[in-house]
Parts: sequence; structure tokens; C-alpha cells
Amino acid sequence: MRILGLDPGLRLTGYGLVQVRTVSALPELVDAGVIRLDVKATIASRLDELERELVSLIDELKPDTAAVETLYAHYAHPRTAILMGHARGVLLLVAQRKGLAIHEFAANRIKQAISGHGHASKVQMQRAVQSLFRLAKPPEPPDVADALAVALCCAQHTLSIRRLPGANK
Repeated sequence: MRILGLDPGLRLTGYGLVQVRTVSALPELVDAGVIRLDVKATIASRLDELERELVSLIDELKPDTAAVETLYAHYAHPRTAILMGHARGVLLLVAQRKGLAIHEFAANRIKQAISGHGHASKVQMQRAVQSLFRLAKPPEPPDVADALAVALCCAQHTLSIRRLPGANK
């Protein structure tokens, strides 16, 4: 099973593709990166660009499943939540049109699954992802680590992987 984790954004959208060959095996890192959008363009133009880039990425990587974080609106930053909702909507629409299974997870569930702490910081998540995949350095920018964390959480959930090693660090 190939799982594409997505971290929506209107400047950067992180993505991470993991593959699980057997239920007992740890997910393998296949590819990860960011879709960079033109910050000087209108929101409508960036959403159009995001859609085109994601279609191309899915065609290239051929995932079976897409995983995204559920939308969380903090009262202190409602505008940010609304803007992220636009990008998230594009991701869900493209995944649906491409026939992917779609899974959504709360941020604290993702953090708990990967780092062992539901309120882990960005740096802690980067280090947890680095450790799980035995990377030389933490994934940069943090959007990449976030996308990989979503994919790993999805793998753990959908394939009943009991616990990822290092998740309690």
C-alpha cells in the first residue's frame, strides 16, 4: 500500500509518500517534498496551481491512499484556518477525483502516533520523523515532516501497526 500524506498550505504544501509492504514491516520512505506556490499570485491562482501540481504528483507517485490532517480552527487564528481550508479542499477534491481512499486524522492523534506526545512541537515532529526513517538530518521544511507524519499515522491506523518504534521518545 502506498500512502500519500499531505500538509496543506497556500505557500508550501508538504507531501510524503510511504509504502507498506506487509503489516509487520515498517513503512518505507518513497518520496517527500513540497509543492511551492507563487505567494505573489491571488489565492484563486494558487489554488489552481496547487490542483495542477497535485494531479501531476499523484500521476507520478501512484499512491493508493491520501491522508490529511482534519481542519482545526483555533479561535485566535480563524483567518489562518479558513485559508488552510481552501488548500485542504483542493487536496481532498483531487484525491477524490483520482479515486484514492482518503483518511483524515486530528493533529493531536498524528503527533501522538509519531512522537508519543499529542502536543509535540514542530521540532519534535521533525526529529521523530528523522528517527523513524533513520535520516541524516530532520526533514526540511517542517511541512515535509508534517506530511510524512500524516502518512505514518495513516499506515499505523489502517494497517493496525501497533506502535511505531521511537514513538515514545
